Amino acid sequence: MSIKTRLFHLWFLFSRPMTLGVRAVVIDDQKRVLLVRHTYVAGWHFPGGGVDAGEACQDAVLRELKEETGLLTSEPAKLFGLYLNRKVTKRDHVAVYTLSNFSGTLKKQAGEIAELGWFAIDDLPAETTQGVRDRLAEIIDGAAISKTW
Repeated sequence: MSIKTRLFHLWFLFSRPMTLGVRAVVIDDQKRVLLVRHTYVAGWHFPGGGVDAGEACQDAVLRELKEETGLLTSEPAKLFGLYLNRKVTKRDHVAVYTLSNFSGTLKKQAGEIAELGWFAIDDLPAETTQGVRDRLAEIIDGAAISKTW
C-alpha cells in the first residue's frame, strides 16, 4: 500500500469517524425481556455495548451479554436490524440481535451495571428508553422497522 493510500485512509478515519454498538434482545420462554440499567446513563436498555476494533458484531453481542448479565448462548444471535442512533452522534450505529436460547445464571456484573432483570413486555419499567420500546414493537408486534434508533 502506498504512502498516499495510507494517508488517505488515516484522513478518512479522522474526518468520518463512525461508532458501532450492539444490543441483545433476549426474550425468555415466559415472554419476558432482559433489560439492564447502567451506572452512567439513565433508563433501562437492552444489554450491549461497543464493538471493539477487529471484533465481529456477532462476537461483540455475545461478549457484552456475558459481561453485563452472566448469560451465555450456544447458538448465534440473529441480526434483527441496523439503526442510526442520532441521539449520540450523527455517525453512531447500533446492530440489534435477538436470541432466546441461553444458559447461565443472571448475575449483575461488577462495574457499569446498576441493575438488571426480566420484565414482562407489557409491563416495562417507566424509565425504559423509547429505543427499547420501539425495537420491541418491531420485534414482537410487527411494527414497521425504523432506520433510526
